[in-house]
Amino acid sequence: MEYVTAVPHPRSEAAASARSGRRSLAVALLSGALGAAVALLATRQRWSEGTATVAGGDFPLTVKGSDVTGVPAALAIVGLAALVAVFAVRKAGRLLVSALLALSGAGIVAAALLGASDGSALDEKAAQASGDTSAAVAALSHTAWPYVAAAGGALILLAGLLALRYGGLWPAMSGRYERGATPRPRRAAPAVDPNRPEDIWKALDRGEDPTGADPA
Repeated sequence: MEYVTAVPHPRSEAAASARSGRRSLAVALLSGALGAAVALLATRQRWSEGTATVAGGDFPLTVKGSDVTGVPAALAIVGLAALVAVFAVRKAGRLLVSALLALSGAGIVAAALLGASDGSALDEKAAQASGDTSAAVAALSHTAWPYVAAAGGALILLAGLLALRYGGLWPAMSGRYERGATPRPRRAAPAVDPNRPEDIWKALDRGEDPTGADPA
């Protein structure tokens, strides 16, 4: 008994590829835009707090994410720009931009996790408040916002990985306005009626001979 192996129809494969491209595109756009917004929002929140002794009393200090590190906010903007640029390039250019998008997300994750336990920004504030460069912060505590920024970076990283995997199936910006190698044919000049003075003057304005004589 012979078994016949079913061969997938080319149309079904093309339809499946198109569906995969649409799904991955929607997920990448949503995760990339949401990740950049989350990362930018998180860097504006309080990341750590503590107290410094000033003039015999305890002085509360807080620092925002942007005070701890400026890397997540900068990479969030880079990632957002790369997400838009993915649709402006093709082939090798798209791969490079997709890699930049993924690296931006990975950088945000790394910087946010490192900043989650960093107390140097609070120590600097304590030194400024007390006037003592050796002053340190007591009762140091951290909030969850650095991990929120890391989650935003993870979403951008996901968008970059999707672009690397499925970017070839995504549409690109229309080449309608790109300069082509073949010049567009010029429209034929309207016929000149020698009995109409306005046609003669229009032909002269165009640099044409209204008599129809061959310039050669």
